[in-house]
Amino acid sequence: MAPEHLRDLIPEVIGVLVRRGADFASAEDAVQEALVQLLTATDGPRDAKGWLVTVAWRKFLDATRSESARRARELRQETEPEPGPVSGTDETLQLYFLCAHPSLTPTSAVALTLRAVGGLTTRQIAEAYLVPESTMAQRISRAKRTISEHRLDEPGDVGVVLRVLYLVFNEGYSGDVDLAAEAIRLTRRLAAGVDEPEVHGLLALMLLHHARRAARTTPDGALVPLAEQDRSRWDTSRIAEGVAVLQAALARDRLGEYQAQAAVAALHADALDAAETDWPQIVEWYDELAALTDSPVVRLNRAVAVGEADGALAGLAALAQVDPTTPRHTAAAAYLHEKAGDRTTAARLYADAARAATNQAEVNHLTRQAARLNWSPSA
Repeated sequence: MAPEHLRDLIPEVIGVLVRRGADFASAEDAVQEALVQLLTATDGPRDAKGWLVTVAWRKFLDATRSESARRARELRQETEPEPGPVSGTDETLQLYFLCAHPSLTPTSAVALTLRAVGGLTTRQIAEAYLVPESTMAQRISRAKRTISEHRLDEPGDVGVVLRVLYLVFNEGYSGDVDLAAEAIRLTRRLAAGVDEPEVHGLLALMLLHHARRAARTTPDGALVPLAEQDRSRWDTSRIAEGVAVLQAALARDRLGEYQAQAAVAALHADALDAAETDWPQIVEWYDELAALTDSPVVRLNRAVAVGEADGALAGLAALAQVDPTTPRHTAAAAYLHEKAGDRTTAARLYADAARAATNQAEVNHLTRQAARLNWSPSA
């Protein structure tokens, strides 16, 4: 069996062990040991899942024997399953909920989801986050200890799971693991097991954003604003899939924030160039989003859209109603002032935004915008 297919079995096998009484941390360790043994075996078993369950359970028992009293050992020995086929039940969904448990920090939940559900190694996760492997190992170990007392069958909040997956997606592309692609893979798995339009809304949003990946930066890593992107480099097949997934979700008439965000992304994807963008409809979708989330970031994005639909002064009026401490507020004000023809104020605000930015690519982009207005002749 190919390694990528074995990765899909990891959460299922962990789930089986947890349901049989193993704590999460021990189950995850045992499954990883069994997986290593399988990958180094000369002849692979016909039933890989059954083999992994049997071997992982025995490894869990071996570890338990060295730490448990004789009586507890004998009780576990009596429940050891015979080798052979196991239930076809997919425990992945329960593991999503467990890894996104509210007792975990968002960062820990993301790391644990990538490890237990995604099947990534600690080294891969560490490289993706640009931290030492030892740091990531400690983070994952703490997360496993935190959730060790929680049962696999406890009810979970799908909204928390979706936030974790969106965090994975937004981590970007670094190391030898493309976290955006990994988030799409995991969300596809979740969508296959959950009858919830918002899951499909998130999948559509990821696909539509990911479709623009190749056009987002120049070869030297500089950011390319959406309006300036070469749309011939957008992945049309991924856009088509995202739109189809979104349309099916919207047809359920249970609108959520990810569906509304995906609708905005779909309108951008539908325009042949920036001039053809349906800004009035985008404003309407931001109105829906604001009603759903009451988010200052949504209101900021709405103000920019109003500036495109109704003119820069209308956009600035809308922006004045947004909390000025909202991330990228200064950058949005700079853009709208430039659009209104106030180059001096725009240049100052771009420079202010650059000083406040935390992402180096964003700092560079905003600095270039300020320099462009300061040194180019006025229109």
